Amino acid sequence: MIVESPVERLAKTNPDMEIWWDSSPLVYEKWIDQMLAKAPRDGKDLLEAQLRRLYDKANPAESVFRGCTTNPKLSLAAVESDPAFWDRWLGDLRRSHPQLGLKELTWHTYKEVVRRGAEMYLPIFQASERRYGWISGQLDPRLFTEKETMLQQAEELRSLQDNVMIKVPASKEGIEVLKTLTSKGISTNVTVCFTVAQILAAAKAVKEGTLIAEQSGVDLSGWRSVITMMMARLTERKALVEQASRRGIELSSQDKTWLGIAVFKRAYRMLAEGGYPSKMLACSVRPGPLVAGRQRYWDLEKLAGGEIVFTLPAVALEPLFAIGDRLQFGPEIEEEIPEAVAERFSRIPYCIQAYNPDGLDVDQFNSHPAVLYTIDDFSGATNGLEAYVARRMPPA
Repeated sequence: MIVESPVERLAKTNPDMEIWWDSSPLVYEKWIDQMLAKAPRDGKDLLEAQLRRLYDKANPAESVFRGCTTNPKLSLAAVESDPAFWDRWLGDLRRSHPQLGLKELTWHTYKEVVRRGAEMYLPIFQASERRYGWISGQLDPRLFTEKETMLQQAEELRSLQDNVMIKVPASKEGIEVLKTLTSKGISTNVTVCFTVAQILAAAKAVKEGTLIAEQSGVDLSGWRSVITMMMARLTERKALVEQASRRGIELSSQDKTWLGIAVFKRAYRMLAEGGYPSKMLACSVRPGPLVAGRQRYWDLEKLAGGEIVFTLPAVALEPLFAIGDRLQFGPEIEEEIPEAVAERFSRIPYCIQAYNPDGLDVDQFNSHPAVLYTIDDFSGATNGLEAYVARRMPPA
């Protein structure tokens, strides 16, 4: 008898829910080994069977995972997890392309990480007739205001494999890039996205792009769009606590968790009501809060039942497997947040900006605290990959 994992039970709350792996596919097997090494002896066989169903290496099309997201931080981790291979690969690249400088070598390395990961998910893509099996390749976060460069990089990434979708930042310039890519039938995943205003701007840009594509005769039959809401990256910022404190409001861990859930729920409803072609994707989920002495996982529980995507990295899956047997997933996505919590949020500018459809103007997207934090974090990882490559270049 098959004992379903909590991931499988979560996915069953809606036939159109998708669970994606949030990391490079290249590191999945090593993560399984790490999980099994920590597991109690009497539970290893069950855990291994559950983990191998998530991504079935022998038969990828039968995997529970329906897609994959990556970012610069996760791609750097993939390279650092196998330095012997990547050192050889870089050496071969330098010998065959001696004219390439540091930035070009780094970009080629990043693209190779994406390409190899996309190959692993290609059987899912082909078996589902281009519906599932997508892997996201992110544009250089350091260039999130450079429209033309982002468009050029997007074309390079999409050429790697048919199942590569482009991860576009929800910056002012990124929204314009999103429309252009959609008009060409290029699948996209909006990232660095935290507010209802950003999500709606992205959804409108995608919808406008599809209209242009249809007028131009572009085939959209195998095209997809997802819009990522980075939940904890919104709720963990200092600005939230500082603004609440100045107004005499003390936010509990439950309140902070509710904020990410509230923003996601409102955007989800508005996209459905507006008939937008994009699908909402939840990332940056966190276990918690503690309720009556019991560990919960509200970021998953309160969005269960939605026609959405969850993308889950190892750090989100590990606590889920630890407490998953005690969680019951039901159709909760349509339920409202508590009135008392909503009232507290209505007095905090940070929450108003995140929750209200007109809480931010597009000109304010690039300066939102969560945007600045995340761009800095992702840029640091890109710099880290560049430093990795530099250490393996011969001295001038």
